[in-house]
Amino acid sequence: MRIAISDARALTEAAMQSVGHDAREAAIIADHLIDSELRGLAYGGLARALSIIERIRATPTPRDPITLTRETPASAHFDGGDNVGYLVGLRATEAAVSKAQAGGVAVVGACRTWYTGMYSYYLERITAAGLAGIVIGSGTQQVAPHGGTEGRLGTNPIAFGFPTAAEPVIWDIGTAGLMIGEVHLKRRLGERLAPGQAFDAQGRPTEDPVAALGGAFAVWGGHKGSGLSMMIQLTAMLMGQVVAPGPQRDGGFFVLAMKPELFGDPDDFRARAAEYVDKVRNTRPLDPRQPVRMPFDRSRAERARRLADGAFEVPDAVVSALQRTVAATDDRGGPSGTIRRSATDDRR
Repeated sequence: MRIAISDARALTEAAMQSVGHDAREAAIIADHLIDSELRGLAYGGLARALSIIERIRATPTPRDPITLTRETPASAHFDGGDNVGYLVGLRATEAAVSKAQAGGVAVVGACRTWYTGMYSYYLERITAAGLAGIVIGSGTQQVAPHGGTEGRLGTNPIAFGFPTAAEPVIWDIGTAGLMIGEVHLKRRLGERLAPGQAFDAQGRPTEDPVAALGGAFAVWGGHKGSGLSMMIQLTAMLMGQVVAPGPQRDGGFFVLAMKPELFGDPDDFRARAAEYVDKVRNTRPLDPRQPVRMPFDRSRAERARRLADGAFEVPDAVVSALQRTVAATDDRGGPSGTIRRSATDDRR
C-alpha cells in the first residue's frame, strides 16, 4: 500500500511506544526506520519495527538505562543496557562527534545492544559536523565463515564517511551475503531467498528464509569478506561484545570520528575530495546508459524523490501488523496509538 511519510512516522512511533519506549525514544527509532524506507531499503524500515516488537516481547527481562562506563577526553564506552541499537548507536555517535570537535579525534564503543541499523545514518551526522568517520559493529552469529556452514560471524557492517566541498561520501556495507532484515522480510511475505545465500541447520543450501534463520547465511566476498568480517567481530569484542551473542542481543558497536585538520588544511581536503568524486563519476562507463556512481548516490537520490512525493510503498501485511499492535495496546490501556505528526521534520 501507499502510505504518507507523516502517517508512517506516526504509526512507527506509536508502535515503538506500545513496547515501552517513551516518546523521545520512539521518535529516534522511527526516524531511523523511516529513513530506511525513504532510501528504498524496505527491509530496514517498517518491517524492522515488527522485528523490534517481536524481540522485545520475547525478552522476559526489562532493559536498563544506557550507561557511560568509561571515559577519557578522546574516548567513551557505553553499556547499552539491552536497548535497541538505534538508541545506543545515536548516543555513541553524538558522544564521538562532541569529543572529536573538542579534541580532534574520538573513539567510542558500546556493548549490550542489538539492531543498530544503517551505519550510514550515523555517518551522515558525523560528516555534517565536518568530520570523517568509521563505524563498525557486530551481533548474532548468523553468518558462516568462508568454507563453513555454521554461524560464527554477525552480518558485521562496516562504513566510512568523508566530508567534501559538495555532498559527503559515505560507503556502508554488510559483510554477509544478505542482511538479517532481508531474510525476515522475505519470511513475512512468503518469498524465497536466492540460491547460494544460506544454509539450513544441517548445513544444506536452502532458499527457505525460515530454514536460513535456523541455520546460517553465506558470507560476502569469499575469503576476503570472511577475513574482514572476523576483524569486525574482534573489534566488537574489544567494545565488550560476548564471544557468542544470542539471538539479537549482546552486540558491539564502534565509532571513530576525526577532524580533517589533524592532517592538513580541511578546506583543501574537502576540495580535493570533491574533485575526486567528480573524476569517479565521469569515468567512461561500461554501459553508456548506466553512469558510474559514487557510494550513497542511489540512496540520496531515492530519498529526495520520496520526500518530494511525500509517500512510499509498504507491503499491506507490514502496515496491518503494526496497526494491530497499536490497536491492541490501546485496548489494554497502554500508550496511545493515535496517529499523529512527529516533531521530527520529514525534510531532514
